[in-house]
Amino acid sequence: MHPTALLDLATELLRSLQKLDAPADSMVSAFFRRHRALGPRERHALAETAYAVLRRRPLMLHLAQSGTGALERRLAILAWAGTDSLLRGALGPKEIQWKAQVLALDRAGFSDKLRHNLPDWFAGQLRKELGDETFWKLVDAMDAQAPLDLRVNILKAKREQVQADLAAAGIEAEITPFSPWGLRIHGKPSLNKLELFNRGDVEVQDEGSQLLALMVDAKRGEMVVDFCAGAGGKTLALGASMRNTGRLYAFDVSGHRLESLKPRLARSGLSNVHPAQIAHERDDRIKRLAGKIDRVLVDAPCSGLGTLRRNPDLKWRQSPQAVVELQAKQTAILDSAARLLKPGGRLVYATCSLLRAENEDVATAFTEAHPDFVPLPLDKALAAAHIGRPAELIEGGYLRMWPHVHGTDGFFAAGWLKR
Repeated sequence: MHPTALLDLATELLRSLQKLDAPADSMVSAFFRRHRALGPRERHALAETAYAVLRRRPLMLHLAQSGTGALERRLAILAWAGTDSLLRGALGPKEIQWKAQVLALDRAGFSDKLRHNLPDWFAGQLRKELGDETFWKLVDAMDAQAPLDLRVNILKAKREQVQADLAAAGIEAEITPFSPWGLRIHGKPSLNKLELFNRGDVEVQDEGSQLLALMVDAKRGEMVVDFCAGAGGKTLALGASMRNTGRLYAFDVSGHRLESLKPRLARSGLSNVHPAQIAHERDDRIKRLAGKIDRVLVDAPCSGLGTLRRNPDLKWRQSPQAVVELQAKQTAILDSAARLLKPGGRLVYATCSLLRAENEDVATAFTEAHPDFVPLPLDKALAAAHIGRPAELIEGGYLRMWPHVHGTDGFFAAGWLKR
């Protein structure tokens, strides 16, 4: 594609994303469906340019104040993620000079807002909870692109063999430090073209997400519930952990998300998974299973603010009021899920949020309101699940994973045992 046409497409894509009225990943996917002639490198350049603008939106808008032409075009020029030679083919001499001048500015004197590129309410909360030094380390980590983590399907393959198969395909993968199922790839290879992916040997899943399934520690022959299954990434991990025995319910209020589980389930080789759409957390299906379940995972709906490396638009689409509403929903879901457990059963509550309001505050309130549940001894539980270096993952009695510490998305998990 001619450089000018590609820059025009980047401008068009940014114009739609600037509205912030839908998830960026779905909008980018829809954009590419409308422009099917784009090749892999062109798609990569467009997507990464768009995400770079979303990641540093206040800074980019500030820098783009000068110059001429459409704002979105100036943003695309400043954040361009394709090759320099391609971009230069689309720019005039004045635009080339303008970009060089703007990018040469010393940003050390910029305001905090232009350095952390976070909403004021979110930045203020993080600084209060973490302190300045840790806050800026987290900012730097969230500004980087996330690696690609894979979970090896232990029903079908061994991690060392998958690593060797990837190497044979020219893809270097390293063993994840915490998850015994994980491999980490730097870059974005086309996994769907690999036989090992299509036969179900691996699934794309952040290492932190893998640890949540490991923390549940589902066993052979048990009855297990993934209460907010979504597209089923953790469901598949739980099913493999159960060695395809017992009965695993995948509940979610969204039938559309559960539909996304079907092709993944077919690849996985699992036959013990039973997806079911529920109307709400007090659905009759839940009532019928009360007191019968061995283990329950509540990967609760949350702000998603731990996934900003992958979903930078979330910070601009969330609000303090939304977090308050989510906290009420999380509390209600956790209370309902707890009714499923039989005596001796294990309950795990998890989010991909960084905020105490969605994490420790919800877990503490649950413990206080449910004397029939005792906190899970996390050090023993993580060691029993063969999680590496468990002491590095425990913070205040809970599982806490941070982009700047663990190299994963931000995750929180709390566990309890039913008396």
